[in-house]
Amino acid sequence: MLKQRLITAALLIPLVIWAIFSLSDASMAMVLVAIALIAAWEWAGMLQFKTLIVRGLYAAFVGLLAYALLVGQKDLESVVLLVLGLAALWWLMATIWVLKYRAKSELSGTDKVLGICIGLAVIVPSCLAMSLLHGYGEQGPYLLFFLILLTSVADSGAYFSGRRWGKHKLAPVVSPGKTIEGAVGALVATVAVACAGAVYFDLAVIDLVWFLPLCLVTVAVSIVGDLLESLFKRRAGLKDSGRILPGHGGIMDRIDSLTAAAPLFALGLVVFGLAK
Repeated sequence: MLKQRLITAALLIPLVIWAIFSLSDASMAMVLVAIALIAAWEWAGMLQFKTLIVRGLYAAFVGLLAYALLVGQKDLESVVLLVLGLAALWWLMATIWVLKYRAKSELSGTDKVLGICIGLAVIVPSCLAMSLLHGYGEQGPYLLFFLILLTSVADSGAYFSGRRWGKHKLAPVVSPGKTIEGAVGALVATVAVACAGAVYFDLAVIDLVWFLPLCLVTVAVSIVGDLLESLFKRRAGLKDSGRILPGHGGIMDRIDSLTAAAPLFALGLVVFGLAK
């Protein structure tokens, strides 16, 4: 398993970096639509839809919606902002829901309908936000790379801090391995990356008043994205969302943090005018 993880990471990381800095905005949008399709397929599996036709129809619907928004985002600026704003509100509600969640073993029909809507709120806005970041002029690819780096370093900070000092469970029913100490470690790591990012993007001192809190909130919400996926996997009795990435599981297992982080980060950049 470890060998598979290392081989997949060795192939995937350079590919992601190449895509971010080499692909045009239009090509990146198509890559993100493909990611949305696969993520939606996996999400349907977590909703325990066994029939391939049903899973395929759900994936196609999510993919088409993502395509319409990503391709038309420059002509639909108000719609894009509305989607990102609604996504931010959703993740606020999701935070409360996840932290208060109590075990429920089986998905009912009503739960599945809710899960379908949640899948849309999780997948589509995040792909739209990443496409929006990538298209932010010359520094767009760097902003997208910074977001991925921010969540990755925070995840590592949470892992090592949790292993060393973790005692108090963050959401024991949803993910017993995550601790409050781990979350604090993630936020500490965030400060270091945010400061480095502020220097790289040559932000004015006044911008730091908004940029640092934005990064902290982005990482805090990214933890909720991870927990939300864990919640649905646990209810479906799944260890991984899929098997497309050997040793790493599915696409959703790799982007769960970004699904929450990307809309909030992109919206923050637009609202506070930090992207030049």
